[in-house]
Amino acid sequence: MEKRNSCRRCLYTLNHPLGLTIDDEGICSGCRVHEEKDRLDWDARWQLLKSIVRPYRSRDGNNYDCIVPVTGANDSYFILHLVKNLLKLNPLLVTYNKYFNTPLGIRNLANLRIRFNCDLLIQNVNPVSVRNITRTTLREFGSIYWPCLAGQTVFPVQTAARYKVPLIIWGAHQGLEQVGMFSHEHEVEMTRRYRKDHDLMGHEADDLLSIFDTLREEDIWQYRYPDDSELNAIGVKGIYLGNYVRWDPKAQHEKMIMVYDYRSAHFPRTFDTYDHVDCYNFMGLHDVLKLHKHGYSKVTDHATREIRHGRLTRDQALALVRQYELTAPNYPQLFGEWLGITQLGLQFLLNQQRNRRFWIETAPGKWQFNGWSSTQAPAAHPPAAPRIHFIENSSLNQNQKDGYITVGKGYPS
Repeated sequence: MEKRNSCRRCLYTLNHPLGLTIDDEGICSGCRVHEEKDRLDWDARWQLLKSIVRPYRSRDGNNYDCIVPVTGANDSYFILHLVKNLLKLNPLLVTYNKYFNTPLGIRNLANLRIRFNCDLLIQNVNPVSVRNITRTTLREFGSIYWPCLAGQTVFPVQTAARYKVPLIIWGAHQGLEQVGMFSHEHEVEMTRRYRKDHDLMGHEADDLLSIFDTLREEDIWQYRYPDDSELNAIGVKGIYLGNYVRWDPKAQHEKMIMVYDYRSAHFPRTFDTYDHVDCYNFMGLHDVLKLHKHGYSKVTDHATREIRHGRLTRDQALALVRQYELTAPNYPQLFGEWLGITQLGLQFLLNQQRNRRFWIETAPGKWQFNGWSSTQAPAAHPPAAPRIHFIENSSLNQNQKDGYITVGKGYPS
């Protein structure tokens, strides 16, 4: 039997950077693990979660029960709903200021803090250092988001060690949800290794110093992961709620919109209106770099997820990907001004990241996309209009002309 390069059910291929496998029936490991969502006893798994968190409750009420990383987007509202209202834990919320904040993200984060009545710590790294690191990571390995990913994954661990609150509660595990890297029943936990290999593209903070002589200790020290001895002494443990709750981001966001007034917005590069509304660049330049390097972008992740949940057919999903993935990003000039680079220089750096497995240079500076989605033969019968609906109840185009919001208000507007 000929080995397939792409899954028969979803839109992922063997080129996925997290790595996946395709079985003899042509179904990828991500789809196979997703099948567990329809056979696991989620009531029993919820009871297992309750037993796991029970020993971490503060006995005298003088400390927090757990650390919960949050942002002004993603699954933060649903995570906190589970932790605060259903598990009845007293969490300390932590967030990393990525400096690409949208007014909508600032509003959502403030609304979350107030609606759930929780303490919130915000890490603000020196913006000059953030800019220095971003220049380096864009130039050397094509990432404008390394400081964001590094900060978002290390600040909760640093806070757990500093406050001696050993339990960190995350949402879903990306490797499990996308490519079936693990089973839900493996109950995998947060690890330093996964963070380095996948979130940080193989580069820890100290690696930046050893490779690139433009960065200094004062630039990178706040991104340094705590020592294992320190974490072991406290017993730091990071769990993923997606192992114990049937994870469905679309349904979860819509419940949070209804109950807690979460706000969503339209993106030019995907049909999903719920994800990453807190950032000008995640669904923009960051997503373009993903397409340049890996031959697919966030709309493929969204479409694959909706196939697996039965809300899109494969043909409908492919049509949506083709509609969105080559759309120009918003706000490149805003990013260039923040980084201190011309648009011509920025475009040069972006083009340097084009993987020639997926891109053909037809003339100097002119590129043709040759990724998997663009090479698929059209369906014999064109797909019907997608029967999927996402709520849009706000806008990202607010007050962005003056630059990124580096520090947000403490109350909703």
